Amino acid sequence: MEGATPNIERINDILNRAIDSIEGCKEEIVDIVEQARNDVILAEKELNSINEQVKQITMLVDRLEIEEKKHRILLSNVNKNFNVYSEIDFKEAYDKANNIRIQLLLKREEEKNLIKKRREQEIRLKSALNVYNQAKKVWKSVSVVNEYLKGNLGEILDTVDHLKKKQALVIRMIEAQEEERHKLAMDIHDGPAQEMAHLLIKAELCERLAEIDKDRFKEEMDNFKSLARATLKDLRKTIFDLRPMSLDDLGLISTLERYIENFVEYSGIPVDFKVVGHTYSMNKAIEVAIFRMVQEALNNISKHSKATEAKVIVEFTPTRLNVSIIDNGIGFDMDKLTKNDSRSITGYGLANMRERAELLGGSLTIKSAPSKGTRISFHILLSKEENKSDRY
Repeated sequence: MEGATPNIERINDILNRAIDSIEGCKEEIVDIVEQARNDVILAEKELNSINEQVKQITMLVDRLEIEEKKHRILLSNVNKNFNVYSEIDFKEAYDKANNIRIQLLLKREEEKNLIKKRREQEIRLKSALNVYNQAKKVWKSVSVVNEYLKGNLGEILDTVDHLKKKQALVIRMIEAQEEERHKLAMDIHDGPAQEMAHLLIKAELCERLAEIDKDRFKEEMDNFKSLARATLKDLRKTIFDLRPMSLDDLGLISTLERYIENFVEYSGIPVDFKVVGHTYSMNKAIEVAIFRMVQEALNNISKHSKATEAKVIVEFTPTRLNVSIIDNGIGFDMDKLTKNDSRSITGYGLANMRERAELLGGSLTIKSAPSKGTRISFHILLSKEENKSDRY
């Protein structure tokens, strides 16, 4: 153990530098979060203003439609009874009907433009919310890691030379990060008020149209239902991606099965899922890390590979867990990928996957070539306590 002292001193220096670096960028992250929050507030105010304008113009269009219909009937009556009405009466009725018609056309066009502007503002608000949520998540993660490093520096130095204790440290850090994600997922699940705001506007519009325009009411109601289904589907997918609840109840394999089913549904890429060996439960933090790596690999397949089929293989052995994700897509040149800054390996999340595997005592390999598909394989070393756990 004599040779361990220099290593611990070096790690101590590295960790202290990391803490100083994190402290140095905390204020910048706070500024980013605050700016993102202000952008959301401004976008919400603008959307509320546009919604009020849409409400007013819609009511005006409704009144003009009634007026236009009344003047058309009056003009038709004057035209049919020309022997009763004078030419002046006819001209006056025609001018009024024509003026109302022109006003109605102009207001309909204004209504159309406002609705278009509202859709664009809804997209901007959603984008601003995404930036704000991501900024908050980064801030929480940085705070958790920084406080943990400062409060447990001695423990880290005492355990860093032992693989099992180092793995326990990583597990605790992952648990802290996943706890924040879990809380964020529950917040979204319990109060998605912003995403539902436009549904309320749609409902109010349908309510007004119910008695004055049946055809348009049916059209808007169909749009409302489609929008509600899409919003609900998006919320469910977001919640599942942030924290798959089934990991706590059903374990890794059942959660992967469910995720792959959803992946096949939204990506259209068939995935063959195979489990080899006798399955057993593991520490939840390790299961979360494995799930995240498979999730990242499948997301890459969906976004970049242009694959028509894929395969996920999970192999349980007494001392390690082996996982392979294979696709028949366009592949890539590994040398070019790592040398080209604009398409760096980090951009595909592969560096994060490799880091997770290495921190858990394993490794990750990538095999790919243009038009030859891609194979990502990683393994996680398991302690004796892990593979003695209850079997699924």
